[in-house]
Amino acid sequence: MAAMCGPLMVDVGGLTLTAEDREVLAHPNVGSVILFSRNVDTPEQIRALTDAMRAVKPELQIAVDQEGGRVQRFREGFTRLPAMRRFGEQYDIDPQAAIAAAFECGALMAREVRAVGVDFSFAPILDLDAGVSGVIGDRAFHSQPEPAIALLRGFMRGMKSAGMMTIGKHFPGHGSVAADSHLALPVDDRSWAEIEAYDLKPFAALATELDGIMPAHVVYPQVDPLPAGFSPFWLKTVLREQLGFRGLVFSDDLCMEGAVGVGSIQDRVDVALAAGCDVALICNRRDEVLRVLS
Repeated sequence: MAAMCGPLMVDVGGLTLTAEDREVLAHPNVGSVILFSRNVDTPEQIRALTDAMRAVKPELQIAVDQEGGRVQRFREGFTRLPAMRRFGEQYDIDPQAAIAAAFECGALMAREVRAVGVDFSFAPILDLDAGVSGVIGDRAFHSQPEPAIALLRGFMRGMKSAGMMTIGKHFPGHGSVAADSHLALPVDDRSWAEIEAYDLKPFAALATELDGIMPAHVVYPQVDPLPAGFSPFWLKTVLREQLGFRGLVFSDDLCMEGAVGVGSIQDRVDVALAAGCDVALICNRRDEVLRVLS
């Protein structure tokens, strides 16, 4: 996966670009942009918006969260995709049919997203549903590693068949903590051995097949005192050296509550990039974007 043309991923405010949006996107440190529901009306409008973005910067990479289920920014004029848990339920009855269905879903999602000028979705979810995380829950393919890995591989192959890169999240696993990192800093107090034997398994199995990884704003204090997205141990020692990952690392949104304890927005960007992130996301806070770009 090629590097972005700048280390920051930002967002825009509405359905069309403002003069300030164009100025932000033109900044040399901005290499990518993520779309949210507020940016979306019809497929034709999305295409016009992405065309306008590339008129500012042709090499800009454009992303969205189009996982399926409750995390699906594009709705009007797009296929309503099921929650990934539906494939896990099918797998328990007919594994091969479920893997084939996951492939078709991944391919369909990728075709529809690429058709409106968006390069990739932050998908798939590699988290396991341990039954405690509301923010993960039915976004996960399964509660057990081996079925999840089989389904994930099918979904990823579907995405790649339609020309879309695959971004796995939330490394090394967000499914075993109750807190939502959008609202708080979750703490997973299990040992390395417990994490390695469960949550880490999909990442370990698929690391060399993924084009990108997004780490979790979760701290695993028995392993490292820093949240995974700010941790050289997790991102360099484990992900790069032990698992052999060679793609891009995207921070999760640095304006989430799970990130704010690291310091100012500039501190968060600096620490994330130094820890091993290649792209730092700053979302839903234009004031913070302008602060970093100033």
